Amino acid sequence: MSKTSLKIGPLPDKTPQKLTVLIEPSLASELEDYARVHSQLHGEDAAVAVLVPHMLEAFLASDAGFRKARRSLMAAKAQ
Repeated sequence: MSKTSLKIGPLPDKTPQKLTVLIEPSLASELEDYARVHSQLHGEDAAVAVLVPHMLEAFLASDAGFRKARRSLMAAKAQ
């Protein structure tokens, strides 16, 4: 049997991981306000708990220093 090769390899584990954090009341209020503004702009309700993972992803993706340090960390792990 010939081995077929695909450009997409095995899919990563996408099982959600629960993370509990405590935040200051002022940040909680800002997040609620953000959710309201988001809902107004996009015409559908979005709970803070749904928005926060997207916010964190966007933050990490925009942090060039973190991306560079993470590449070094991953390279060190691979050795």
